[in-house]
Amino acid sequence: MLAAHFGVEADERAVLAYRLSLDPLEYAASLLRATGTEALLIDDGFPPPEASVNWQELGQLAGCASFPVLRIETSAADAVATARADGFVALKTIAAYRGGLDVERLAPPVRAALLAGLEANEATGDPLPVQVHVGFGDADLLLPLARPGLLKPLIERFSETTFVLLHCYPFVREAGWLAHVYGNVFLDLSLTIPHVARPATALAEALELAPVSKLMYASDAALTPELYLLAARWWRDALAEVLPELLPGADAEEAARSILRDTARSLYRLG
Repeated sequence: MLAAHFGVEADERAVLAYRLSLDPLEYAASLLRATGTEALLIDDGFPPPEASVNWQELGQLAGCASFPVLRIETSAADAVATARADGFVALKTIAAYRGGLDVERLAPPVRAALLAGLEANEATGDPLPVQVHVGFGDADLLLPLARPGLLKPLIERFSETTFVLLHCYPFVREAGWLAHVYGNVFLDLSLTIPHVARPATALAEALELAPVSKLMYASDAALTPELYLLAARWWRDALAEVLPELLPGADAEEAARSILRDTARSLYRLG
């Protein structure tokens, strides 16, 4: 697919040669703009600043609006309390990398920071959505402790907060169940798509229980700009395969727009 997009021979070496022939930022911009993305939500917590561009610069490369996401683990409660006023559209926790999603098993300093952030957010009376890393990721994560079901006490305790479960693989069905039974839970399949070999299967599993109004497109692309384009293409292909099996024509199209655009714009108040 990349070779066809670049107009080069369908060979890995030809794609690599084309990549190396361009300025890295020019190359990344060409891939970002090919996705048709309207808005980017960007967590600046990774990669480190010296190896990346900031959220404003990435929006400029993509030719679209961009918005920052604040990590709870690296922010004081006071910063969380003013995050919406400071222009952030969401919070994010990587507790899965800091000991897991079972709050009672977290080290006291980690647990205290997470709870203080969630409490400060909800105390505003207009809490930001909280993104939660769930499921697979890098090798420093213990996968069994990253199950979304472990979040049940937090979801119930902070009932005024919207939680967005990110990634989810291999717990896609479990994440879909949480979105099914809790009004304040949404999910995406970023990282899962584009990385899984059968994106349509993962999408179908999410929609076994989760309403289409609770699922959102995202890529979680980082470091590798090709993932922006691959995620966008494979998400659309998966939606085109799965949604017509679940919904009649016009409803399937409306559901696709909701997943790809409308739900995220509404949830994160992107205008």
